[in-house]
Amino acid sequence: MRLGVNIDHVATIRNARGGVHPDPVRAAQLACASGADGITVHLREDRRHISDNDIHRLMKEVDLPLNLEMAATGEMLGIAIATKPNAVCLVPEKRAEITTEGGLYLNSDDGHLPIFVEQLKRANIKVSAFVDPNLMQIDGAHSLGFDVVELHTGAYCNSTTGESREIELMRLMSAAKSARSLGLECHAGHGLNFTTVSDVAAITEISELNIGHFIVGEAVFTGLKGSILKMRALIDEARNR
Repeated sequence: MRLGVNIDHVATIRNARGGVHPDPVRAAQLACASGADGITVHLREDRRHISDNDIHRLMKEVDLPLNLEMAATGEMLGIAIATKPNAVCLVPEKRAEITTEGGLYLNSDDGHLPIFVEQLKRANIKVSAFVDPNLMQIDGAHSLGFDVVELHTGAYCNSTTGESREIELMRLMSAAKSARSLGLECHAGHGLNFTTVSDVAAITEISELNIGHFIVGEAVFTGLKGSILKMRALIDEARNR
């Protein structure tokens, strides 16, 4: 299973004070040296953390595939086609939200998304849809021509009882199976930590996890390398089991 490390919140800390420290590109390079398989960043319309310059530097200075999360807007489409990351993950975006609150709502009648997906694919960019683990959304992603679905694991991670967590885990398993049966690559992420990652990593239909906030937060106590190494070990142990 691949581990994509999201470095957005290294940039959040940098931007809180201005200047250049801590450098998210340096964090990406350290992630590369610590066993990450890819780097994920969310270029928001308000540029609250990752900047355009960060994207250009990551493409030049980091020897890992870049997964660019972004809203489906004309501005972001232009940036993606100009920079050519390995993959683009389309996400819903609200100015007032603290973090991404849920998945895209997809349906086969959505007029602009097929054109958006087609242009990205024409530029040899893999295209992913960030969706809730809902079978209708999996079908919608398939109908609209996406290559990948990334399952929103927030409801599972935020469950407060064993029963509710089991229900959410079953939803993730069902959605992952459906995605693979339709020929879609399946990823997952949002809110995963050392406690919640193992059961998700054990879902064999999921090929990649993207984890950021917890890894960066844990790095305050153990260092970024230590945080990534422990997450990598938990994922590998769950996968082997």
